[in-house]
Formats: sequence, C-alpha cells, structure tokens
Amino acid sequence: MNFDEQIDRIGTHSAKWDLMEALYDVPKGRGLAMWVADMDFRPPACVQKVVEEMAAHGVYGYFGDDRAYLDAIGWWMRTRHGWEVEPEAIFTTHGLVNGTGICIDAFTQPGDGVVLMTPVYHAFARIIAAAGREVVSCPLAQEDGRYVMDFTAWDARMTGREKMLILCSPHNPGGRVWTADELRGVAEFCRRHDLILISDEIHHDLVFAGQRHIPMAVAEPGIADRLVMMTATTKTFNIAGGHTGNVIIQNAALRERFAARMAALGMSPNTFGVRMATAAYSPEGAEWVDSLMRYLDENRRIFDETVDTIPGLRSMPLEATYLAWVDTSGTGMTMDEIITRVERQGGIATNHGAAFGKGGESFLRFNIAMPRAMIKDACARLRDVFADLQ
Repeated sequence: MNFDEQIDRIGTHSAKWDLMEALYDVPKGRGLAMWVADMDFRPPACVQKVVEEMAAHGVYGYFGDDRAYLDAIGWWMRTRHGWEVEPEAIFTTHGLVNGTGICIDAFTQPGDGVVLMTPVYHAFARIIAAAGREVVSCPLAQEDGRYVMDFTAWDARMTGREKMLILCSPHNPGGRVWTADELRGVAEFCRRHDLILISDEIHHDLVFAGQRHIPMAVAEPGIADRLVMMTATTKTFNIAGGHTGNVIIQNAALRERFAARMAALGMSPNTFGVRMATAAYSPEGAEWVDSLMRYLDENRRIFDETVDTIPGLRSMPLEATYLAWVDTSGTGMTMDEIITRVERQGGIATNHGAAFGKGGESFLRFNIAMPRAMIKDACARLRDVFADLQ
C-alpha cells in the first residue's frame, strides 16, 4: 500500500489527466489534475490479482453465477456498516449515475419534479434534465462553516409536482456526514411530501476518524416503502472504470418497478467490475481502506492548513470523501479571476462550484486523493498565485 507512488496517467485515456488541457486549458506537461473524482492510487492487491487472473485466462465472456458477489456485498455492509442486506434486494447497474437514471425512469414521469439539496454532485441535475424532469433546488444552509439541512425553507418550496428526492450521503461536495437526526428529518420530509427517496451513498466508506456514516436504511427503517439505496465499490477502491454499482431495494413493490425497467433496458453486469467488486469487499480490502483513510487524513490536514492561511479562502471542514470544497468569496474577486489564478497561473484543474447548483457559485472543488508530494506541490502553487493577498 504505497500511496506515495506517483503513477503517470497521462496518455492512458484518463479523463482526469488527458482531458484537463482541452477542458481547462491546463497543460498536461505541468498541470495537476484535481477535478474528476477518482484517485491517483492503485487499488488493493486483491483487486489487481483478480484482474491479472482474468487476463491470464484470456476469455472474457458473460458473467454468470453471482453468489460470491452478493455474499461479498452482504458481508461488507454487515461488518462495515451494521446493515443487513438480503441478496434479492440487490440490483447491479453500470455505476450509480446509471442507477440514478433508471430510478428516475422507473419512479417518475416527464415533467415531475426531482428534489436536490444543493450544491450537490453535478451529474444528478444533468440526468434529471436530460430525462425531461424538473430540478427542484433546495439549497443547504450553513452553520459554523458547514452545511446543514433547512427543512422549514424546503417545505415552502414544495408545490406537489415533486415525486422524488435524491440524497447524497455522505455529501459531495461539502464532505458532510449526516447525523441520524438529519437522516430521519430527510425521511420525514419525504413522507410529508410523498417523495420516493434515492439515497446515493457511494462515498460511505470514505469517512474520516471521529465520524460515523449511518446508512439511511439503518437510520430510519420505517422509510423502506419509499427508499432506494445506492452503493458501490468504485469510489472506495478507485475502480470507477469498472462501471459497477448496486441499487438496493427492500420494498417488494418498488423492487418490481425497478426490475421492470432493468429488463426493458436489457441490463447485464460488467464481468470485470463484478469480479473486482467481489475481491474488494474482503478483509484485505477493508485493511486497504483503513490505510487509505489514514493517508487521506494527512493530505486533508496539509491542504486545509494551506488554504486557510490564504486570506479570503476557506476550506469547508471535511468529514468524508476526498473532495475539498473551497469557498473563495472572501477574496472579493470574481470567479473568473479566481479561476485564472488557479488554472491559468497555477496549472491546477479543479471543478467549478457553479456546476453543483445553487449555493456553489463561489466554490472550487479539489480532489486531494493523490500522492502527498503532489498535494504539497498544489499547496505551493496556491500560495504562489495568491501571494499578493498574504
């Protein structure tokens, strides 16, 4: 588990590294890719081993018996999250953006409203709009520099056209680990407004010491009649290219509706993704994740200490994920000025906060899941481009 190893990803068809020049005008030769949410680390050896075994075998047919895969999911959720998952509740999709799209298709109609707590993962709004549904933005409030839920304000926004709420737990991009009371509040909000609740928990393993992620299904078991859970190995183990996620539905009626859409779309699993996920959900995978989070914790400390010493910049306290959410509003600069400094002068490609919806306009999102030398390089660049403020 050598997280300090610097792996050259340029020229490997990496979206994160090979597209940053075209999209951000950050030259690949000197740029730092801190935008796409994948890590610059190799996965655990158990995952690499199974891929090598598949390559050595040399036949890449359809995936068959999934009992080991389903057992591995059940073991992981039980031992890591205190959540009992029945095999028959698990559907495998081509990642969770795909899973979200199928949920929108299965449980809403064109013109329906889908509620997002913004700012939030940008793909949600994109696929809602593409499906002909309406994005209903419920902005998160801030208390003591961290996001909180404002149910009273959100109640006032509901019109009756809303049919679904998509929760991001832990929150991307703010890094919040929602409390049990907050999760129960979400469940009650959905009951009050008769909403299907989609709980995207893809970052649930990437939680820092002192925090505890609670699956929505555990926080409020009584919401099962309207709850769809979504989990994946992809963010946890840096195997997003395997495009394998799980939609987990306890309620039989919801399960039937989702299964019907899966059948209509002719969905079947990616053999590589399923095999990698099965290997990852293991004691060896668990040990790797624990080491990863200790490493990321130090990256977080170094990055936040640097950002918070630059007048006008503030990094939101990160409780989970490897995505630092930096508020630039205190500088008094426009976002164009900020982006020019960070990207054009500093050579750092980041996600622009406006893409995450209402409330994100003054932010940049930085991916800190990279070798520590690269984090220190990024910090030095930020100090340099904002030197006139210090």
